[in-house]
Amino acid sequence: MSSIKRAVLHRTPRRRLSVAGAITAGALLLVACGGDGDMAGMDHGGESRESSPTASGKAGADRAPGAFNDADVAFAQGMIPHHQQAVEMSALAEDRASGAEIKALAVEIEKAQDPEITTMRTWLRAWGEPEPAGEEMPGMDHGSGDTAGMMSDRDMRELTAAKGADFDKKFARLMIEHHNGAIAMARDERRNGDNAAAKRLAAEVIEAQTAEVEQLTAILGQL
Repeated sequence: MSSIKRAVLHRTPRRRLSVAGAITAGALLLVACGGDGDMAGMDHGGESRESSPTASGKAGADRAPGAFNDADVAFAQGMIPHHQQAVEMSALAEDRASGAEIKALAVEIEKAQDPEITTMRTWLRAWGEPEPAGEEMPGMDHGSGDTAGMMSDRDMRELTAAKGADFDKKFARLMIEHHNGAIAMARDERRNGDNAAAKRLAAEVIEAQTAEVEQLTAILGQL
């Protein structure tokens, strides 16, 4: 055997061992990196969950991808019927209100809250959670209407029957109460929620509805 062949044979096992070692080290590094990523997204309290990959699909702004918890679910399930009632109240203003400000504000409320209802329904589907049945809010007694500022059946009947300045006063008073309930719900989500998109919507609700409460209060003072 020539000296060149002997040298090759001596080097080959050592090189193979080096390659195998590098592959093993690389695999361990990848596992370690993957573990860190999982830990970063984990809620060690055990309450956080992840959206279903198939349900989430495209990571759109309205899809609320990522971790979520019971507070996020309760926020969406409670705010959907809350928004639905605000939209219903606002729709009455078109042919009952006499003040231009009330009519304009009612249009803005519908325009803002209707798409938010669709968004929150999308979240619940992505999370594998049920939508609220009809207009029911968790723990709500429709007879009293005192949960999260929701109107009672009697309040809604009286608002529907009112016209002109009487409607404007009732609408302003009831919507202030309704908005304050939504603001309280949104603050709870900001404190206890885990999902970034849900918490962002809660912040927008607080900002928009606080401004509308101020506007309605000013209108009420002029009536």
